[in-house]
Amino acid sequence: MSAAGSESSVSAPVKVDGEGLPLWLLLELTYRCPLKCPWCNNPLDFDRYRNELTTEEWVDVLRQGRELGALQLGFSGGEPMQRRDLEELVGEATRLGYYTNLITSGMGLNEQRLAALQRAGLKQVQLSLQACDAELNNRLVGADAYAHKIAAARAIKARGFPMVLNVPVSRYNIEQAPALLELAEELGIEYVEFANLQYYNWALLNRSDLLPTREQLSVAEAVVAETRARLGRRMTIYFVITDYYAERPKACMKGWGNIHLTIAPDGAALPCQEARVIEGLKFPNVRDHDLGWIWHESPVFQKFRGESWMQEPCRSCPERGHDYGGCRCQAFLLNGDAASTDPVCGKSPNHHLIEEAVAAAMAGRPQNRLIMRQRGLNVA
Repeated sequence: MSAAGSESSVSAPVKVDGEGLPLWLLLELTYRCPLKCPWCNNPLDFDRYRNELTTEEWVDVLRQGRELGALQLGFSGGEPMQRRDLEELVGEATRLGYYTNLITSGMGLNEQRLAALQRAGLKQVQLSLQACDAELNNRLVGADAYAHKIAAARAIKARGFPMVLNVPVSRYNIEQAPALLELAEELGIEYVEFANLQYYNWALLNRSDLLPTREQLSVAEAVVAETRARLGRRMTIYFVITDYYAERPKACMKGWGNIHLTIAPDGAALPCQEARVIEGLKFPNVRDHDLGWIWHESPVFQKFRGESWMQEPCRSCPERGHDYGGCRCQAFLLNGDAASTDPVCGKSPNHHLIEEAVAAAMAGRPQNRLIMRQRGLNVA
């Protein structure tokens, strides 16, 4: 739900080393969701993955994760509120000592369930909002959602939860940056993730329609900088730029299999939530293997760890310890080779693919032909 990426140059990059531990555990409880967001990070064939883990299986994952050293836990989806056992899972995670985050669209998050989640020990809520007006927000998500999202935000803050407002930024809403930040301030939100989309899965299908212009990006970045200066510590704003306007790739997931472990609804263990886009990889399943073996020994988690897998120019690049060669999923999607240099990098022999994609998006815009996330869609 949240767009992964790297913060803009306004803030210095932070290098995080899990020292061999999966510090961040993300549970994608379901791919089910009442919204149809055309940038969704769920697989294009998400309808195939209906064999969701049971409550007991998720509890076992939680226990194994703590034994491995996981500290921070995200409940995500799809929409995690679709799982009726969410409160039970949050309660078990609290008992085990996790810092728990709910990553939600707000759909299904009513006062009764919010109270139950608070009793279960939920620590933080991340709520997505696509626009600061109902017409645009509802058009972008394919549902009548805006009023419910605003009500959810107010209820979250009324209960005293620390809250992250996640705004997935595209050309459709980037010019609403001032109004969105004013709304966040009015709601009393502590953290805003103003996250330009990263182009995988559904977002890649819609790239030409979603990609903002450089001018829009520059204006929005200036707005964020001005708001940071005005509000100081009252609000932390993360401005995540899209890779397509960067000269160097993001330190994707802080390195493959370094600090992040995602468990998909069917139990597949992934180094990141997008990893299923890489063809030819066999991801181990928690129904077949314990998390310790998956993290420390499974071939897929070893495949892009460290630096031995790197090709040139990454292999001899002095920046390889900072950006880890960039995103393996993006390298596969755009180069056809997951071990190649992320084409976002200006040193990549395929950097022209990024420049051509931007040029094509600018030349053909706007088309207003968004392909909405939906079951059974033929996207070949």
